[in-house]
Amino acid sequence: MPGHLGFASTFRSFALARRRCEEAIALAAHHGWEAEPVIAPAAATLAGIFAGTGEFDRGEQWLARAQRLTRTEGEPGTRLLVHLVAGLLAAARGHHREALPEFAAARRVQADMAGEHALSARVTAWLIATQARGGLIEEAKATLEHAAGDELGTAAAVVRLAEGDPAGAREELRTVPETASVPTRIEARLVAALAGWELGDKRAAGALVEDALNLAEQDRLILPFAMTGAGELLESLRETSHAALVADILDVVRGGAPANPLPAAKLSPSELRVLRYLPTNLTRPEIAGQLSVSLNTVNTHIRHIYAKLGATDRTAAVRRGRELRLLASGRA
Repeated sequence: MPGHLGFASTFRSFALARRRCEEAIALAAHHGWEAEPVIAPAAATLAGIFAGTGEFDRGEQWLARAQRLTRTEGEPGTRLLVHLVAGLLAAARGHHREALPEFAAARRVQADMAGEHALSARVTAWLIATQARGGLIEEAKATLEHAAGDELGTAAAVVRLAEGDPAGAREELRTVPETASVPTRIEARLVAALAGWELGDKRAAGALVEDALNLAEQDRLILPFAMTGAGELLESLRETSHAALVADILDVVRGGAPANPLPAAKLSPSELRVLRYLPTNLTRPEIAGQLSVSLNTVNTHIRHIYAKLGATDRTAAVRRGRELRLLASGRA
């Protein structure tokens, strides 16, 4: 079935994968099979492709179609892909707690399959990273402890960042091979940039972001930037040869917040003090100096602020803080 060919070629070329999926769906329609489960692999793969390029609404439309086609039947590999894409779309919008059941369901499907699925390691890695980003650090560490594979370096680094250990995150990223898929390498560079940013190494962070943009340009991949909360990093770039792509990514990241966000959990007095520095240009080490606390303390407070405000990055936290009148409407 050409839909499976589309799935197999996704990480080599999104354009090739999209063309093969569309060919599969057109062939199915020609035979009157457009409502049959036979096109579910192509529909799920198209959903994943649109997720990858930041077209989340179109991705959700194709995902809904794939979900309908696999509700009563469907081979395990397709059901795994459906759960995986559902998790990615939720996580990309910053809805980490909604993404977790989908990634967990994908792992359960994989566990029942004969042999190793091509995306098994990535499913586990995304589950771990999403647990950490959602504030479930102990759960993330437990999942990581029982996992194995070459794709786990970035997930381990995300856990270290969530623990307030950017130097440790950098060490974990040394295990990510250059033979990894392009999305994996983009994500690794962005996490490394976040670690560098937290350590006050803005120059290294900027170089890593530019490298990630170089990798993303061919297929205009946006998902890794949304997943990692890289908006603040992109806004800090002073020079880039990918201005149009940066603008597209920022449009997606800024538009990813819920239209009617849930009421925020109450911030502690210490968290409020840190929040009031976020609209400034101060780095995390500089904020720590202003408050006479450790960098780890600032990192912990910022992690709690993001979780309580439902934010994925500094810009979103400031916007949400202003919506809740925790910050003045002007720039601090």
